Amino acid sequence: MARPAHPASPPRRLGIVGLGVISRFYLEAARRLPRWEPTAVCDLRDAALDPHRATLACHTDHRALLASGQVDALVVAVPNHAHAEVCADALRAGVPVCVEKPLALDAADGHRLTRLSADYGVPLFTAFHRRYNDRVTDLVRRLPAPGAGGPAVASVRVRYLERIEEHIGSDDWYLDPARSGGGCVADNGPNAFDLVRMVLGDPAVRVTESRIERDGTGLDRRALVTLEGPDGRRGEVELDWSYPGEAKDVVVRLDDGSELRADMLGGRPGFKESLWHEYEGILGDFAGICDAAAARPGTDVATAAAGGMAALELVAAAYARDEARTPARAEERR
Repeated sequence: MARPAHPASPPRRLGIVGLGVISRFYLEAARRLPRWEPTAVCDLRDAALDPHRATLACHTDHRALLASGQVDALVVAVPNHAHAEVCADALRAGVPVCVEKPLALDAADGHRLTRLSADYGVPLFTAFHRRYNDRVTDLVRRLPAPGAGGPAVASVRVRYLERIEEHIGSDDWYLDPARSGGGCVADNGPNAFDLVRMVLGDPAVRVTESRIERDGTGLDRRALVTLEGPDGRRGEVELDWSYPGEAKDVVVRLDDGSELRADMLGGRPGFKESLWHEYEGILGDFAGICDAAAARPGTDVATAAAGGMAALELVAAAYARDEARTPARAEERR
């Protein structure tokens, strides 16, 4: 959750690279939070910059933004395939990074970024917005404490169902497997896997089964992924990009058969309405991470990067498990 900031600290100047459908949530959150001041934006498309020219420095090259000295931290919200390049340039420039999930397109790039973060001592933070959802945080508070006696968490199910075409605006890169990373598993999977890890409190969760359905372009449209921790507790993730409507929830089953539930859309019926407070949570946490790194130069930044890398490895494992079911699956992805 969001870390408290020192009240006398001046706001950090925030830049945003990538002005697609998610950028407005970052901009509004930065304007509402006293620890941030949005100062610069970047997009390859001139038209995307037009609404911001009167209030923010505008760039069409992220390297020019980084060289300008106009930002103290960077949000990376470009298409998934470009995450690695932009993040790497920012880390080399000594600029802390908050990157939209997934951290990178594949695990090899993710490991490269985490090494850069460690080598330069610069925070690299992956944004999992659903862990800041107020219904989810309330569910986590209601979970029985381990070893406290009484019922214990036995399993968790996360559903992440939507019709993707209704959510992407003009960001058609989501529908291109080469740019999205595959589809619903690569893009929504990290959020769902992160919730499983958070509820189970287990960093060693692994994929045990995966079934993925693709359309004629090779895009993941549906997936059912089973996970398990070393202690045998299970997680199930259901993803759907062809769902008629939207359903996003978490169900925790306790070992006495009772259930705890969180409807991530509950109480906020407007389209994408829950994202406003979730992105405030992201930037609140990111501010705390930046504060800690600034207060203790040379501090270990591995914790900030760990969640993004763990989710990325679970994505890779989900694809590998699906491909193992039949050799034809591997050929489909190529």
